[in-house]
Amino acid sequence: MDTLTQQRAGILAPPESSVSAVTWPAIFGGAFVAAATTVVLVALGSGFGLASVSPWRDSGASASTITWMTAAWLIVVQWLAAGLGGYLAGRLRTKWANTHTHEVFFRDTAHGFITWAVATILVAGFLASALTSAISGGVHAAATVASGAAQGAATQGVASSPAGSALATYDMDLLFRSSQASSGATTADARAEAARILANGISSGDVPTTDRAYLAELVAARTGTPAEDAQKRVGAAIAQAKAADLKARQAADAARKAAAETSIFTALSMLVGAFIACIAAALGGQRRDLHA
Repeated sequence: MDTLTQQRAGILAPPESSVSAVTWPAIFGGAFVAAATTVVLVALGSGFGLASVSPWRDSGASASTITWMTAAWLIVVQWLAAGLGGYLAGRLRTKWANTHTHEVFFRDTAHGFITWAVATILVAGFLASALTSAISGGVHAAATVASGAAQGAATQGVASSPAGSALATYDMDLLFRSSQASSGATTADARAEAARILANGISSGDVPTTDRAYLAELVAARTGTPAEDAQKRVGAAIAQAKAADLKARQAADAARKAAAETSIFTALSMLVGAFIACIAAALGGQRRDLHA
């Protein structure tokens, strides 16, 4: 009985191939090409984005337009980079002889998916390195500013300890506040105390009645205006502070929504890239077998 007959009868198992089904050189080649293409396209998209915005009012693209442009460009980046990398991985992989067509298709798509995964890790590592450098520079700058502030405080004889810095808080102002606003305080001290009162009121939701009355007395003592006019000034200042706080919160909420949408679009574009890489690798493998 020959070997083929024994295999058909189940006497002998089919021989196991000594060659791996994964062609790593082709995968790494396609992954590096995909990663490089991604970096180039992201830089190009950043240039387009910066060219479409403007610091001038009522000029340039809006925030929603920038978000949709970013989403569309992320899909284009994944489409082109993943497609190119997957196709190269499929064309450059080793030809599998005596392998069923379905198995060849599966291996090609797997090569495309692995190529996309390796390229994603490479790009993520590059972005993480750039982000780490930016954070390191920011920390160094913050440390330099903090050191200069500490030296300036020491030069002026102000305590740089936590207890010393706590003396300038709203609670300490409230603790040593007199029954009536003193006109002997300097304008800078009065402005600083008023700013702390407004900041505390905005953070807590509203300025208390006692603080409003004290601010009116402080304004009247410093400016010599009648009590009614001082109260109107205080009311207008509180309204302006509330409006500025509301505007800042709205801007922060808009930025949060834009960041959330960008994250979702990034994830969707990456899924599109994985699919395109699989299809491109299968197409590249098919073309390679036809011309081999």
